[in-house]
Amino acid sequence: MSLVLASASPRRRQILTWLGVDFEVVEPQVPELEGGLEPAELVVENARRKARAGLEAAGEGAVVLGVDTDVFLGSEPLGKPADEDAARERLEALSGRTHTVLSGLCLLGPEPGAERSGVERSLVTFAELEPGLIDLYLRSGEWRGRAGAYAIQGLGSLLVDRVEGDFSNIVGLPIRLLLRLAPELAEKP
Repeated sequence: MSLVLASASPRRRQILTWLGVDFEVVEPQVPELEGGLEPAELVVENARRKARAGLEAAGEGAVVLGVDTDVFLGSEPLGKPADEDAARERLEALSGRTHTVLSGLCLLGPEPGAERSGVERSLVTFAELEPGLIDLYLRSGEWRGRAGAYAIQGLGSLLVDRVEGDFSNIVGLPIRLLLRLAPELAEKP
């Protein structure tokens, strides 16, 4: 199986490398939907759009993996903050609260119409965040390009009190879901 990852995420590349999966990367420029669907439908549709764009770039014979991960406070997607002020607002909103991290996965190809997709859900509870801790985190710059304005696998772990569910989902590529959708990835000699 020739796997193509339709993502610019270094974390997703790292997880596939840890799994020992051979893959190529294409970075599709696809506008993501930001609302209008239920949260689970939203992340799957964004993953599907990325996979379709990746399939066009990769060509015949490839299996393309599209992934979309977002943070939801209630049913509201938080997305990636545009600037530090937006990051501060997200962190303040998440302080002391539990939010949902959803990842949609979509595998397309190699046969026309062949699609395998699914959703992983994890819950993350933030500690009560003191202003100084928020300032420290914002100065780190780690929030840039991160859904919900944090990266749990880095300094963002300071913000978290509790996690329920798949940790790899929160990082950006739910391993168990991936292997359920593509068990052949685990069967490689």
